[in-house]
Amino acid sequence: MTIENPSREEIKDILKKAKRIAVVGLSANPDRTSYMVSEAMQNAGYEIIPVNPSVDEVLGVKAVKTLQEIDGHVDIVNVFRKSEHLLEVAKDTVTIKADVYWAQLGLENEEAYAYLQEHGIKTIMDRCIKVEHAMTK
Repeated sequence: MTIENPSREEIKDILKKAKRIAVVGLSANPDRTSYMVSEAMQNAGYEIIPVNPSVDEVLGVKAVKTLQEIDGHVDIVNVFRKSEHLLEVAKDTVTIKADVYWAQLGLENEEAYAYLQEHGIKTIMDRCIKVEHAMTK
């Protein structure tokens, strides 16, 4: 199955409606891309929820070990994990009934994409959420 991202207009609509972003693999290291991207999205007004079993807190927010530990609805699951882990995160995304699964720039997995499509989850892969946000303002 070929991975097909939503149009730029659809992405703009997704980002306009979204409020809560769970960031899987968010690092506490300010030099890491996941930190810089998440900080920019937090500064743009989004609620960032760090999902990383190795850290206690990132960007002033208490981290959770898994997506299932998050209270309340998640609009976007933003993934900073290697491509081979995308299917596992896709399954967790379906379990928590998040609206959108977003794999960061350089990350793709056709099996994860197919799984998400079967379960009706809007999916974006190989795109940077920070760049898309800046381009669709």
